[in-house]
Amino acid sequence: MTKLDPAARKQWLQGLPNWQEVSGRDAIVRHLKFKDFNQAFAFMTRVALLAEKMDHHPEWSNVYNRVDITLTTHDAGGVTEKDIELAQAIEAFASGAA
Repeated sequence: MTKLDPAARKQWLQGLPNWQEVSGRDAIVRHLKFKDFNQAFAFMTRVALLAEKMDHHPEWSNVYNRVDITLTTHDAGGVTEKDIELAQAIEAFASGAA
């Protein structure tokens, strides 16, 4: 997997307006807020199952109804198309479309 160059990453992120570049590292981040812990945990479970299937695991944290997700491909040293693919799926899960 090849790391995206800055122009390609910027282009992909235009289609993912809820995601931001992480200052000081080659990664993207999304902050989500749910109604309660159960909704947050259910969301995380869906993402975890997909991440395992993709063999691509996010950096994340959960506090009650908040979930913070950071994506980067450690083997490539930065954001790759694999991160974009997972971010797109996460957006679908967050919107209830998937």
